[in-house]
Amino acid sequence: MTSSQTSKKQEKRQADLPPTAWAVLGLLSFPGERTGYELKKWADASLRFFYWSPAISQIYAELRRLEELGYAASARSGPEEARAKRRYAITEAGRAALAGWARDTAEAGPPVLKHGLLLRVWLGHLAEPERLRTMVEEHLERTRGELAAVREAMEHAGEVPQWAFPALALRWSERQHLAELELGEALLADLAGLASHLAADLAAGAGPAAPGGAFAAGRQADGDAPTPG
Repeated sequence: MTSSQTSKKQEKRQADLPPTAWAVLGLLSFPGERTGYELKKWADASLRFFYWSPAISQIYAELRRLEELGYAASARSGPEEARAKRRYAITEAGRAALAGWARDTAEAGPPVLKHGLLLRVWLGHLAEPERLRTMVEEHLERTRGELAAVREAMEHAGEVPQWAFPALALRWSERQHLAELELGEALLADLAGLASHLAADLAAGAGPAAPGGAFAAGRQADGDAPTPG
């Protein structure tokens, strides 16, 4: 295989790297060497608040891939440690590749929202209204807990000059969690308004509603979709 063919093969492998690989390489781009377990802890304390946190098995799989590409290097700890550990570090080639990927805004793509609670609200015509309200309240409680964790991570990041940009991402995440709380409270108000509307329809003699909603009757009977399109 010629050097040109080798280079093209390397470029293709780089282009095929999933976001998880770049995220793991990004964790390695900060000063120091880390084990896979330490990288997982870092992901849980930063990435998960605005992207997601890969499983430990994904981290190790990506570390192997990054080593094969020459973007990361590892070494086992010496006999001074009671339990041998493999620590990873980014290479110069890996830092250059990561910098190129980070500059390529065309690859960023739109944010993807997969809101499990809203999927259940969408199916509210099959649920009991009280259960829906409980789910929203539980979601708000979890979000408050996540907000507290974000603020703790922000405080920790603020103590390390090299983490200035991760601190900005965490600040964005704080605002996002605050917005999520506001949206959740508005959803509770919407559910209460819908419950009042359905109760009024029932009192006016509209007949019993399906569990939790009104989509089971009315316009749905002719097969129309509830929204245009």
